[in-house]
Amino acid sequence: MSAVSSHFLENTLLFTRILRQAGLPVSTEQSWDFARALTMVDIGDRDQVFHAARCLLIMRQDHLRLFETLFNRFWRNHTDGLPPQGPKNPMAPRPPTRRKQFSIVAYMAQKARPADQEIEVTDRSRTFSSVEVLQRREFSLMTPEELQAVKHFIQEMRWQMSQRRTRRWTPESSGEKLHLRQAMRSTTKYGGVPLDLFWQSRKVKQRPFVLIADISGSMEKYARLMLQFFYSVSHSFGDVESFVFGTRLTRITPQLKLNNIDRAIDQAAREIVDWSGGTRIGESLGTFNRSWGRRVLRRGAIVLIVSDGWERGDVSELRREMVYLQRRCHRLIWLNPLLGKSTYQPLVEGIAAALPFIDDFLPIHNLQSLTALSKHLAALGPARSVKPRVRNSSSANTATDSFYH
Repeated sequence: MSAVSSHFLENTLLFTRILRQAGLPVSTEQSWDFARALTMVDIGDRDQVFHAARCLLIMRQDHLRLFETLFNRFWRNHTDGLPPQGPKNPMAPRPPTRRKQFSIVAYMAQKARPADQEIEVTDRSRTFSSVEVLQRREFSLMTPEELQAVKHFIQEMRWQMSQRRTRRWTPESSGEKLHLRQAMRSTTKYGGVPLDLFWQSRKVKQRPFVLIADISGSMEKYARLMLQFFYSVSHSFGDVESFVFGTRLTRITPQLKLNNIDRAIDQAAREIVDWSGGTRIGESLGTFNRSWGRRVLRRGAIVLIVSDGWERGDVSELRREMVYLQRRCHRLIWLNPLLGKSTYQPLVEGIAAALPFIDDFLPIHNLQSLTALSKHLAALGPARSVKPRVRNSSSANTATDSFYH
């Protein structure tokens, strides 16, 4: 291979390698197709090279913006410092020069304005600090590029949850109880003498998981991220039910079962008619308890509610529905994005009424809080983490039971 062809191929593969480092799915076949396509266009014409790369290397529309930024950066970075008579594009053969290091993590941490065509990228020495900034940055303050990076992070998360011991028994070599039926069955081989012993243990299964998110106006900044979070959890466990509410309750479990996260969230959003509207937590939980409680609150279900606690309806109704819900699930977890602020106090009427019936009150405002939630779910034991703080609620419990039964 000549030196000219070698440099041409080297620059082409360098560009596709940068796309892969940025998280764009570019296969080897696409790289070779792009290299062959550059022999059929005028590589001195920037537009021809750009459109050839976009047609052959990008398969999804939501990748276009990141691709354009990387292409602009690569084109400018590899034409700076060339002599006037030298080639005017980075794909053409050129003398070897020192390449600048590229850090996609640092790119994700930049505060890019929508009108920016090019983004300055720091070197690898600051990669660790960029990741830390993105981990601690609040969801409500993130740029579109940072939210895109968070979406991929949430999609790749794999959740774990403590399991429950069922009433069923299953054979096990080191079980806790003698399997008499199997032992007696084996005596037929030895003339009725039980020479072999068999053991059994209780079967262990995952607890049902119920997700309920507030998508009202006060939660608008977090609503789409919560759907992405619900999608990740739904694809990590088998028995997951997902609901959202504003002024009324909407079940989105079937939509989140789709394999494509963008299609799943878009279809779920179409089902929601009260997006960014008012907030009626008590009324929505009442609909859940009446219509879905008996179906999904079974076998020690764990219920997770995401809301800031702003209630526009009757606070006494919210308190009554929380009593019913807390009594019938194994664990009731409430996630509040405002809890991440050091000055936050649960003084709003809605959250103040619900707080006595919550087992775990946790923040969900950045990636660190999501990671902490994942560890918390994996460490759940057979009992509640906090004894339910229900005082003088016997009359409320009796009234609630008679209402639903």
